[in-house]
Amino acid sequence: QVQLEESGGGSVQAGGSVRLSCVLSGGTYSRYCMAWFRQDPGSQREGVAAIDTDGVTSYLGTVKDRYTISRDNTKRTVYLDINNAQPEDDAFYYCAADYECIFCREGYCRRGRNFDPALDAWGQGTRVRVSS
Repeated sequence: QVQLEESGGGSVQAGGSVRLSCVLSGGTYSRYCMAWFRQDPGSQREGVAAIDTDGVTSYLGTVKDRYTISRDNTKRTVYLDINNAQPEDDAFYYCAADYECIFCREGYCRRGRNFDPALDAWGQGTRVRVSS
C-alpha cells in the first residue's frame, strides 16, 4: 500500500519562504503524478500545484508566481516551495499521489477512475502558519 509522509511545515514570517517535502513509500514513484493541496479550516481542499510523471508542472493561478513544485525520483520525494509567504498561505497542506494519472492541470491531477487505496494516497497534512 502506498503511503505519503509530509514534512517541513511550521511558522514563517510574511514575505519569507518555506519548503514542504513529501516522501512516497510502497509504490513505483516514477509512475505517480504528485500534487499539493491546501486547506484552510472550514474551507474546501484545493489543489495548488501538481507535477506529472514527465515533470511537467501546473499551478493554481493565484499562486503560480510564488509556489514551485518539483520532484526527485531518486529520493521518491516531491517538494513545494512557497516564496514571499502571504496570509492566505496559512493553511494545512496535503500531498497527493495518483498512479498513472491522465493529466495534471491548474494544480491538480485527474486519474480517470475512482480513488484506489491500493494505488493512490493522501498524506496526513502539514501546517504552515504565516505570521505578520
